[in-house]
Amino acid sequence: MNKIQTFENFLAINTVDIPMFHFVINILIAGFLAYVLKKIYVKYGSALSNKTKLANNFFLLTTTTMLIITIVKSSLALSLGLVGALSIVRFRAAIKEPEELSYLFLSICIGLGLGAGQRSVTIIGFLVIIIVLWLSSLKGKDVAGDSLLITVETKQNRSTLFKDIVGVLKENCVAVKLKRVDDAKEYLDATFLISINSIIAIDEVKEALRTLDSSIKVSYIDNSGIM
Repeated sequence: MNKIQTFENFLAINTVDIPMFHFVINILIAGFLAYVLKKIYVKYGSALSNKTKLANNFFLLTTTTMLIITIVKSSLALSLGLVGALSIVRFRAAIKEPEELSYLFLSICIGLGLGAGQRSVTIIGFLVIIIVLWLSSLKGKDVAGDSLLITVETKQNRSTLFKDIVGVLKENCVAVKLKRVDDAKEYLDATFLISINSIIAIDEVKEALRTLDSSIKVSYIDNSGIM
């Protein structure tokens, strides 16, 4: 019985005061890193969904994670309570592409690191990741840059139609990268990231695709203008 009381007393009194100055510095750094991460994702992210809308959540996710870890680490009782709370509250988000999940995890990681007081490790790790992302974007500039997204839709999906569409794009475009395809028996919907030499090539691609199927619907969007 004495051991139980001793443990309960330990939980009750084992609380550490949080230095307010360090907390303010950490939350300002968390907000700044979340802002930089937002700009990086909007500029270099390859997701087709609304990147700005998702990126607006980085600040709230990062600072909230940091606040939780800062409070929880000051008390063993709060740490144990967090385990029970996480079993009740579940984070659910409509993740359409793995890249979105990666950036959300990075936001959480920043909050965890700063909340745990690992300021230097968090900042250095973040800078390394950002540099790698920047170098990766430079490597893929042959398809990105001033490229276009082209969506091809048709309701007459034959067995070789997809291969024919890819062949037409390769013949008329400088570079072609498949981004998404919905292939069913009664329809085909494919999205490609293409790079072309001139505006005239757009009409050439459109006419070549319609020789495959007159009912094909072709849509273009400027890749750099996606919000």
